[in-house]
Amino acid sequence: MQIPYSEIDNDTLLRLIEHFVLREGTDYGTEEKSLAEKVEDVRKQLQSGEAIIVFSELHESVNIVLKRDYQGD
Repeated sequence: MQIPYSEIDNDTLLRLIEHFVLREGTDYGTEEKSLAEKVEDVRKQLQSGEAIIVFSELHESVNIVLKRDYQGD
């Protein structure tokens, strides 16, 4: 199930994005980005609709995924 990012408390959203960024270990090539920059990148993806927040009832977990990769709902 999709959860609109705008319905999540700002502090909770920040923690969710930080957890996602730290867990993913994303490679940014030769340019190293700070945690704040990575968080802002993900926030922009959520705002543009490129990324979405999904809740899995089966796994009782929340994740951020690219919308094009989401096969639920």
